[in-house]
Amino acid sequence: MKKIFQKRQAKQPPEKVERITNDTLAQHREQVLAGGRRFKYPVQYARHKLVINAILIGVGAVIALLVIGWWLLYPAQNTSEFMYRITRVIPVPVASVDGYPVRYSDYLMKYRSSMHYLVEKERVNPSTEDGQRQSDFVKTEAMKDAVADAYAAKLAKERDIAVTDAELEQFLTQQRYMSDGEVSERAHETVVRDYYGWSPEEYREAMKNKLLRQKVTYAIDDQANQLRDQVSERIKGGEKDLNKIVEQLGGDDSQKIRFESLDWLPRSNQDGGVTEAAAKLVPGQISDAIRSTTGEGYYFVKLLERNDSRVKYEFIQIPLTKFVADLKQASEQQTDTYIDLPVIENPAQQRQQ
Repeated sequence: MKKIFQKRQAKQPPEKVERITNDTLAQHREQVLAGGRRFKYPVQYARHKLVINAILIGVGAVIALLVIGWWLLYPAQNTSEFMYRITRVIPVPVASVDGYPVRYSDYLMKYRSSMHYLVEKERVNPSTEDGQRQSDFVKTEAMKDAVADAYAAKLAKERDIAVTDAELEQFLTQQRYMSDGEVSERAHETVVRDYYGWSPEEYREAMKNKLLRQKVTYAIDDQANQLRDQVSERIKGGEKDLNKIVEQLGGDDSQKIRFESLDWLPRSNQDGGVTEAAAKLVPGQISDAIRSTTGEGYYFVKLLERNDSRVKYEFIQIPLTKFVADLKQASEQQTDTYIDLPVIENPAQQRQQ
């Protein structure tokens, strides 16, 4: 049977191959392409579907990350190093004051710095009841400080006030000055990191914000500036009795200037530059208006006595009140906080009770 089948196959004529000519070339080309399309189109369809799926997965992943990040920052209030670094890259707000955003990174930088000091220097355990109480207090204070910086930045933008690099470097140099002389920049950075947990970049940023707030505080307080000019006019007119000047001007309850006489103080006394300015005078000489680097106001200093290590002087202080008053009003009426903060008293006061 097999032989018969093979014999019949052998008798079948071979398949006739059509000859390709110039006239049939286009037809044969189309036949070849048509045979390949059945393999090409399914691949194209699968690739198209793959791209759509990849886009959907990517969008879903981004949405999931945003939701998780929102939950960690706002409901959970995560204060870890990782979330702090994220907020420094992505400027998300933690509050707003008078329509100006308060950066979450500023709030975390202040909170983490204060907690670093409490944990490393005060040996506070945040997991205890007292430690949690102190942590809650630090949160409220960090928020207040961050809101104040943001409000100062808003006013600075409106009044075109800025801190130059030269001003910042001068201030940082003053901060490195100790009673035994100026410490090196590296040694100062080590102290800052040890006590506050700040890198050099973070410390510069914090000090720049501090200087900007001071400049704004001095610039907007028209009443204090007017009193400064009045005191200066009396001194230039020959009046040497500072106490008498205070009695003449006085000031109202919102802008009360004061007179004080101090006993011997070391020349290196850290008081915002007041003692340092007094040490540069001769006995009986009265200084021009001094801007305290602590932001407490203007000082007019009269040197009484001095020796190689100490000075004795008296002064007039004109306090700055405008910024504090405006910030208080804005905080009460125009501040929105995006996280829930505990309302507690100062832990030190609680322990005293």
